[in-house]
Amino acid sequence: MIIKFINKKIFLISIFLLCSNFVYAQNFKTAYFAGGCFWCMEESFEKIDGVLEVISGYSGGTTENPTYKEVTYGNTGHIETIEIKYDIDRISYQELLDIFWINIDPFDTKGQFCDKGYSYRSTIFYLSNIEEDLIHQSIKKLEKKFNKKIVTYVKKFDKFYKAESYHQDYYKESFINYLMYKKSCGRVKTLKKIWD
Repeated sequence: MIIKFINKKIFLISIFLLCSNFVYAQNFKTAYFAGGCFWCMEESFEKIDGVLEVISGYSGGTTENPTYKEVTYGNTGHIETIEIKYDIDRISYQELLDIFWINIDPFDTKGQFCDKGYSYRSTIFYLSNIEEDLIHQSIKKLEKKFNKKIVTYVKKFDKFYKAESYHQDYYKESFINYLMYKKSCGRVKTLKKIWD
């Protein structure tokens, strides 16, 4: 009798855990943005309510498992990118898109701020037709607002490679160095000039 009761309890708990994991998985999505230095992009998004995790990495190229040096100085075709895991019940893709725009210079054809080169170009990677439509709608809106062409790339997402561990949470782990870099790069000053 006691064994039957325990087995029933274990069964019910297992069902509950499976269901709660299923619900969690249903409400969880990923988005991929590139806005120059991934340290700065990571900081910008990790503070947002509904964002569960931000990972620095590389996307858009052909080289498998690229290193930072290969991406920056080689010919991998990759761009410094962040992977955002977010809760769709708390934040929408459109809201993430709006946050992305105000954290980049969408008119820079050579990179972002003091970081120049293809691997620092601003890029939005879409995972669905819905995301692609939202991106193009927001570009049209911004081009109308500024009366200028947006040069941010729009690409279909393929693969994402996580960057080396020392890049993850760099803005927290190496706070002073990060602040010095961010200030010398003129990121905040440029963003204020564009978006304020």
